[in-house]
Amino acid sequence: MRSVIITGANRGIGLHTSLSFARKGYKVYATMRKPDSADELQKKISEESLSISMHQMDVDSDESVDQCIREILKESGTIDVLVNNAGIERHGTIEEMEISQFKEVMETNYFGIIRCVKAVLGAMRKQGSGCIINVSSVAGNISNSPLSSYAASKFAVEALSEALAQEIKPYNIRVAIVKPGIIDTDMARDISSKNYTVTRSPITERFSNLFKESLKHPTHANLVAEKILEIAESDSWKLRHPVGPDAQPFLEWRASMSDEDWVDWNAVNDDEWYEKVEKDFGLNARPRTTK
Repeated sequence: MRSVIITGANRGIGLHTSLSFARKGYKVYATMRKPDSADELQKKISEESLSISMHQMDVDSDESVDQCIREILKESGTIDVLVNNAGIERHGTIEEMEISQFKEVMETNYFGIIRCVKAVLGAMRKQGSGCIINVSSVAGNISNSPLSSYAASKFAVEALSEALAQEIKPYNIRVAIVKPGIIDTDMARDISSKNYTVTRSPITERFSNLFKESLKHPTHANLVAEKILEIAESDSWKLRHPVGPDAQPFLEWRASMSDEDWVDWNAVNDDEWYEKVEKDFGLNARPRTTK
């Protein structure tokens, strides 16, 4: 039986990825900070008799990652796939966010991946095969306020993954970057909620409105899970994989502008910004007034 370690598996993309792999016959090691909170996953395991074991692992901790993956390797002997999905987001203007918030995001989204990669590479190299899938985002190519800390972490994941792919291809270990667009997850819902501490920058609210409008026709997290499984099951060495109906359009949208055009457009007044979003994506993200 092939085996997979999935981080951040208690909800969203991680939960559905765990289910997809288990239904395909994998032995799934679903890791998360708080297994007691994974009620939905536990319910699915019981209902479908799935081969999923839940493990407490905090990707922010060297000790936690080393101990958990060492125990998994002791049980399984080998690990065929590692899915680095665990991630967090903090939003606000750079001026107003605390330095500690930037550090939190980078610790989980970037250093967490490094810890997990280092913990499995020895075993994968010894067996002469493996697949490491890092969940990034279109934000790995597109930086907007109020998501500067999140985008910075995903830009870093992209760079790390490129270098890693070069280092481990000689050992027959594949690396893939999954780049979702706006997916219906708790994180996306939080961005759309306008739950900001921002007082100095009006441009942050319109990004919240963009998410809110997009989520009226939500893309389910299962779509990303199926893409991750497809990559693991394939023998493709393709590095980047946009996922979702808006992912490639968002990437092409950004690529169509120079850096200066991108900055200028994001600094325009609200009417011009909303007009271009509607023209390019057919999304009327303007705030609705209620009477």
